[in-house]
Amino acid sequence: MSETHGKFIWCELMTPDTSAAAKFYSSVVGWTTSEMKVEGMPTYTIFEANGIGVGGLMEFPAELEGTGIPPNWTAYVCVDDVDQSARDYVANGGSVRRPPEDIPTIGRFAVVADPQGAVLCIMTPAPMDKTWPELAPDAPGNIGWHELYAGNGKDAVSFYSKLFGWTKDSEMDMGPMGVYYLFAHNGKQIGGMMTKPENMPMPFWCYYFIVPTLDAAIERVTSGGGKVVNGPMEVPGGSWIIQATDPQGAFFCLVAPKR
Repeated sequence: MSETHGKFIWCELMTPDTSAAAKFYSSVVGWTTSEMKVEGMPTYTIFEANGIGVGGLMEFPAELEGTGIPPNWTAYVCVDDVDQSARDYVANGGSVRRPPEDIPTIGRFAVVADPQGAVLCIMTPAPMDKTWPELAPDAPGNIGWHELYAGNGKDAVSFYSKLFGWTKDSEMDMGPMGVYYLFAHNGKQIGGMMTKPENMPMPFWCYYFIVPTLDAAIERVTSGGGKVVNGPMEVPGGSWIIQATDPQGAFFCLVAPKR
């Protein structure tokens, strides 16, 4: 595995109202937007922090309407060989929801689900003629944490360790809520996994966007038509988080170093 295999490289929102979502997240997170055109594909909106792309925005696909899949954020994980990783998903009990295909000039990707049904995208980026800048890990607007509500947290740790080379960094006993497993990529903590509460309908990944202060962001969420569903809550290390839904129903999270 290369050093980039298993690295989160992008986060994408599928929503039925892209203009409203662009306005909402620009207000809440502080992102700006730009448009990207790829031949033969609809115009794609990029969320930028300090001029650096961190995520994307696209129209909810017509073929998913009526399937029960809500508007959602999905992350892309870099892999050395997307076709091989798709096969590895299946060989280890997962499934391929959308077979590998090319996005001209961008890379080759697939949509996959782990054995318990949590969905991610995997991508082998196209060779680049230059190195693109990256935000500092703790910079406002970046994705600060990746969290999996799994069908079974312990089994999920084993699956993703095998597929992406992630390692279990530590674990926390959260009493009745179970064990929270922190995982690392190349020795750096990047997220956590736990068995989902029984009232959650399905396993899923969620993502924490960094904001400077939480209370002001909460006000922007609610005044913009979003809804806080959990928090504010202080987490180990002193950061503060909320979990929320945007006006179109997509689930997202915010994390800040202070209230």
